[in-house]
Order: sequence, then structure tokens, then C-alpha cells
Amino acid sequence: MPPIRVSGSAAVVGTNIEPAHGLVSRTRGLMFRKALAAGEGIDIRPCGSIHMMFMRFPIDAVFYDADRRVTKVASNIRPWLGMAFGGRGAKGVIELAAGSANALQPGDLLEFDPHQQGSS
Repeated sequence: MPPIRVSGSAAVVGTNIEPAHGLVSRTRGLMFRKALAAGEGIDIRPCGSIHMMFMRFPIDAVFYDADRRVTKVASNIRPWLGMAFGGRGAKGVIELAAGSANALQPGDLLEFDPHQQGSS
């Protein structure tokens, strides 16, 4: 899958972001996985909040709206106990290994693969 980038910059959100746009894949998310490698993640859509039950490792969560603009970046969310809410207008979230979203901030515009833009 092509990388997800920040529009107008050289920043890459992830190079191997797996889509989770169906009911089963969204429900499962990253639960039960042992880790994420650098550049790996999951794009959960639709999604406005996440929980960390059954998670074994901390993550960063990048929430975005219908225009793919970042609404919130939640860093180093703790396994088992953590929760995160995407804020007003959040329609999706990209879950990444902890520390991967340090360069991102609310207002950044994400560039997805054109084949995924209209996916739901």
C-alpha cells in the first residue's frame, strides 16, 4: 500500500498502513498483536475514539476529519488502560507505534492513496 503523507511537506505518516474499514477489521483493530514495526499502522474508518483493551504495547493515534485534516494527535497511549477521543469532527484514526506521530499536529492535511480516498 502506498504511504500516507502530510500534504505540502516531506513528512510520512506511515509506509505500510493497513485499512480497517469494515466492521470486523475495525472492531479487531490492533488488539492481540505483539508489536508494530516502524512505518506500520492501521487506518480505522469510521472511528472517533479508541480504547486500549487487549493491547500489548503503547501507540500513537492520529485522528482526522472527513477532509482528512488532523483533528487530534494522541501520543503514547497506554496498553489496557488508555483511551483517546478524536475531538470534534473526527471520522477516522491512524494507529501507529508509539513515537511515530511526533511530527504531526492538528490542522495537518493527510494525503491518502487516491483509491482509498472515497473508501468507507
